[in-house]
Amino acid sequence: MTSVYHGSAQFSDSVTYYTGLNATGIYNKTSDGGDVYNFNNALKLSIRKKSISLNSNSKWIYGKQNNVLTNNDLSSSLDFNLYKTLPHFYYWGLANYNRSYSLKLNDQYQAGLGIAYNFIDRPNATFNVSDGLIYEYSDITLSDTTRELYNTMRNSLRISFKWDIKNLLFLNGTGFLQNSLNYSNDYIIKSDVGLGIKIRKWLALTTSFSYNKISKTQRENVFVTYGINIEKYF
Repeated sequence: MTSVYHGSAQFSDSVTYYTGLNATGIYNKTSDGGDVYNFNNALKLSIRKKSISLNSNSKWIYGKQNNVLTNNDLSSSLDFNLYKTLPHFYYWGLANYNRSYSLKLNDQYQAGLGIAYNFIDRPNATFNVSDGLIYEYSDITLSDTTRELYNTMRNSLRISFKWDIKNLLFLNGTGFLQNSLNYSNDYIIKSDVGLGIKIRKWLALTTSFSYNKISKTQRENVFVTYGINIEKYF
């Protein structure tokens, strides 16, 4: 799941704060007694000056179908970007925690550093490529009776873009490929694309597509969501 967050504020040497909340949900009950519900929530907090930014992101997806658990997926991340060298170039660092029932991921901790470059860097459009190394410790379920604890170093390649059309329509996307440097058949794919339509300065209607795959558990999931996004700069 992804939320459509956009940055229309002009950043200077003063401190800018941002908060964004995206909430969606669905409930369906049929005449034969079946029922499905899913809750999908995301919260983003950011602090930024001209030369540095600090971002916190949290997402939780919970769902059941006919009283059988289908999703209990939690992710939380803290990252910083340091803009003090060449134009359009910056350093990044991050720390992640992930847990996913649907991907058989009991616990996952990641931390790493890397570099990034904005090939397109305009107020209404960006296209960014980044790469770096992350350390991962994971607890995964391989079968109904088998769990595995392991750690690995990964190369983390990310491509992201944002496009603001006349401050009314917003499109953004992020894709990750995280290959293990220790195991050739161990990789993680994450992809998020979001679209938002501005209704008020602080309110937008959103839709998003998210795809995740962990090769080691041979599991993948897909989410398509609709909802609202509430945001505030101060």
